Amino acid sequence: MYVSIRDDIVLAAGFPTVGDGLVALNLDAVELAVGRDFGVHAPVPKAAKPRYFLDRTEDVSTLRRECQAASVRVSALLLANDFNSPEIDKELDWIIRTIQAAAELGVEAVRIDAIMHGERELPREERETLFGDRVHRVLDATASTGVDLGIENHGFQGNDPEFLEHLLTSIGNPRLGLTMDTGNFYWAGHPLDDVYAILERFAPVTKHTHIKNISYPEGIRNTRRELGYEYGRYVCPIPEGDIDHKRVVGYLKAAGYRRDLCIEDESLGKYTEAQRMANLRAAAEYLRGLCS
Repeated sequence: MYVSIRDDIVLAAGFPTVGDGLVALNLDAVELAVGRDFGVHAPVPKAAKPRYFLDRTEDVSTLRRECQAASVRVSALLLANDFNSPEIDKELDWIIRTIQAAAELGVEAVRIDAIMHGERELPREERETLFGDRVHRVLDATASTGVDLGIENHGFQGNDPEFLEHLLTSIGNPRLGLTMDTGNFYWAGHPLDDVYAILERFAPVTKHTHIKNISYPEGIRNTRRELGYEYGRYVCPIPEGDIDHKRVVGYLKAAGYRRDLCIEDESLGKYTEAQRMANLRAAAEYLRGLCS
């Protein structure tokens, strides 16, 4: 197990480039968000250019070469996809090409989004069918890559454990699992004790992670809250919140997970630039201690 960080979090902290941030934080692994133009940030200092495009063979080759030379690992690629997009064929083509590029880069997992158009209006069975059918199409088209897909527990339906369980069971492909966001079930209103039970339940199918934390008042930690209850007020640096990540990492270790703990500190906007950078350094050090 090792520590990585989302590229957007590095930039949100105020570092001039992703590569500069990795050096300053003493990290050598990063999750790269993939734009709809297939663009990603260069993760190495003084890269040949600031962005690479994963639909271009030459860019993928250059990115892989530069990462190897700088001993930087791309731990995962992140897609903010929509499995109910009105342009679904174009959407699936984008997802499939990204997964193929992940294989070419030696990336083990691609984060896919649970959020989709109409998720609050459509009946659950219809949503399950839509999502499942389109994930099947992606898995079939990328069968030769060996790249895993991690559905993030994100948004309304993504933080419904039964929705996730149904997808994983009905699809039944070992390449499909979760991008376990350790804070999102708590954000969604699940009581803290239930959050631990849910995270332990899904640890065996975790392909990738996002690590964040929230500090709610003691009196409401184990109560059911509304979705996203005062998140901006109570989101906090990773080592300081209610979720005991030593316990969560224990679930992952027991399940045989050996990939990254990916920093996604969403509290950065509450702090000065110097404090943001210090908080990320503290998070990296804290999580490194849990990896050993």
